Amino acid sequence: MTALFNFTSLLLVILLLICTCTYLHQLFPAILDRNKTGITGIFWKCARIGERLSPYMSLCCGIMAISIFLGM
Repeated sequence: MTALFNFTSLLLVILLLICTCTYLHQLFPAILDRNKTGITGIFWKCARIGERLSPYMSLCCGIMAISIFLGM
């Protein structure tokens, strides 16, 4: 089943996208900062969400890891 039709997989893909964009923005800020509009602006927005909501994002990642580990 693809990630678009399975809600758990869709949440996992979104969490991984936000975490990856935040990590890349910390390493290479110039790459994401120059692409704030258009399709590539989605990655900048994901990085901004990860930076501003980092405690909540880490909590969500932990809950997702536990739910996957328990097979829910």
